[in-house]
Amino acid sequence: MSDVLMPQMGESVAEGTIVRWMKRVGDAVDKDEPLFEISTDKVDAEIPSPAAGVIKEIRVTEGETVPVHTVVAVIDGADAQPHVSSPSPAPARKAEPAASVVAANGAPAAAPRPEPAPAVAPQRRTAGRTSVGFVSPVVRRMAEVHDIDLTQVQGTGAGGRITKKDVDGFLAAGSKPAATTAARALYKPGDNVRVEKMSIMRQKIADHMVTSLKTSAHIYSACEVDFSRVAALRAEHKARYAEAGAPLTYTTFIVQAVAETLREFPIVNASVSGAEIVYRNDINIGIAVALEQGLIVPVIRNADTLSTRDLAAAMADLAQRARTKQLKVEEVEAGTFTVTNPGIFGGLWGLPIINQPQVAILAIGSIDKRAVVVDDDRIEARPMAYFTLGYDHRLIDGADGGRFLQALKVRLEQFDEGVL
Repeated sequence: MSDVLMPQMGESVAEGTIVRWMKRVGDAVDKDEPLFEISTDKVDAEIPSPAAGVIKEIRVTEGETVPVHTVVAVIDGADAQPHVSSPSPAPARKAEPAASVVAANGAPAAAPRPEPAPAVAPQRRTAGRTSVGFVSPVVRRMAEVHDIDLTQVQGTGAGGRITKKDVDGFLAAGSKPAATTAARALYKPGDNVRVEKMSIMRQKIADHMVTSLKTSAHIYSACEVDFSRVAALRAEHKARYAEAGAPLTYTTFIVQAVAETLREFPIVNASVSGAEIVYRNDINIGIAVALEQGLIVPVIRNADTLSTRDLAAAMADLAQRARTKQLKVEEVEAGTFTVTNPGIFGGLWGLPIINQPQVAILAIGSIDKRAVVVDDDRIEARPMAYFTLGYDHRLIDGADGGRFLQALKVRLEQFDEGVL
């Protein structure tokens, strides 16, 4: 037997939510085959099976949130035979002790409890309406949030079952979901509003950001960087890098310069623990990646030891796997500094919130041609960008924040071609 645990997707993450099971009780599964999808404040990820065998038990249902390291399923050994008619995972409900599970052979596990009735979508009490039968926890939650009468939704799933796609289509066709009781209080009668429940990832990001603002005394410093040299070097070398599968982006130059500057200013790579300063020996740079439903920060470990080519390849790989929910646990944890790039969406600059337990975060603005006064008071159009450093004033003073930015600016404006 092999226990399947809720993984810890980041050192500050204490819990995770099962979004979707990809296997059912009685199904065969291979080692490292995607088994279930989870959502935390740091990542939405598909979690691979830790062993090959047959799913014997599913202990945590879709929609449930449990602490990390909780046993969410049990896998029988590789010699076990798949069950012919495997039941679906139980509908979402309040977490119960592990005894309340179903075994692969259809018999109750030890200390059985009465099985709950199938989850039926909430329905309005209207005469003549018939039951819609079993619906998934996701569909049931959507019906609750949008106040949808599922008897009015045409199901296209197996046996006419209503799927999430069916509900999305119903809403897109013109359904007007009602606001929840709490949300209604925010609006006057007659307001035309639409209320949606936050995704799990969005809720956890919100909690994390509010906690950070309550924890750190945020302060900001900014500078403007001339990207003329970086632009010229990128144009000269990007074709060679592309052939090696390592896209040479502006962010590659920035992250390499940041890694070198963090070595010079260890206080910016540190963290606060009570009345103590924890200096991090490793320089692990998190790079924020925007997703449709939120933000994720994969981490490049020991970024200061990587060549420019290896750094470029690692950044491209992590960003691609972040968008396809293929990141590993260790790839979103242990970051010591974060870089976020609102400039790719046209933002001139930003005031980012520190990613706890780090003490600093760098925001990169858009790189735009601006009129700049250069030598002999000449005016030239040069590619320029604003950098904003957000840092924890409990630990870093304005002088150190300014010195860090100035050192970073010099490294980029005088970038060493020898490292390319």
